[in-house]
Amino acid sequence: NEVMKNERLIKSSQRVKDHGEVFTPHRVVTLMLDQPELQKALHSLTATFLEPAAGEGAFLTEILSRKLYLASSMSDSIEDFERNSLIALTSLYGIELLVDNTELLVMHMYRVFYQEYLRQMGKYQASEKKKVVKSALTILKVNLVQGDALTGKNKNGDDIVFSEWTLLPVKRGVQKVQRTEYTLDAIKTNGPSVDGQPQVHGSEELTLFDLDEEPVEIKPRKFEPVPLFDIFREKHVSE
Repeated sequence: NEVMKNERLIKSSQRVKDHGEVFTPHRVVTLMLDQPELQKALHSLTATFLEPAAGEGAFLTEILSRKLYLASSMSDSIEDFERNSLIALTSLYGIELLVDNTELLVMHMYRVFYQEYLRQMGKYQASEKKKVVKSALTILKVNLVQGDALTGKNKNGDDIVFSEWTLLPVKRGVQKVQRTEYTLDAIKTNGPSVDGQPQVHGSEELTLFDLDEEPVEIKPRKFEPVPLFDIFREKHVSE
């Protein structure tokens, strides 16, 4: 991921002053992700990662690269890789305060995914599936959001919303997935974590922040279950 390895640490001194924006050098990202306590999660397609100040994706692109390597090692066909790579994408979440960085974050994550997809197409002498690419973009645009992780709000003052992607039992060889939306506030207080595990009050493993706030009412919004490759076609369940 050459975009994030060029050691560009700031865009301008004004942005540092206004937003505290400083990028993390790739060598530091690698050092941090090589820590032993992270290896189990990095060797799981479904273990979730949330970067609350994602920038242009220094950490998330490196995590995605490692998960795509895992997806490749688990796959014996292009269809296997397509399925495993989309599952990996559903596990990565990011919040970024600045609008331009958020757009670049999605672009950089998509580039990492697509470059590996091209490599796998060459490996298996296969053609690109447009619905796989569209579904990958849908996941990225849903999971990588603009907002302030401290306030839980985006630039419009609306709640930051994250999606839990639940893999359903495979039927007739088809892997379906269902998306459920939760506000960040609901996740931080008394809602399910983004990996679907029930939260335990005071659990540092399952809550993003240590908060003493009163629990908020959770009103999750569900989407209709769809095949993994058809995520871009999903619709809200009628209320």
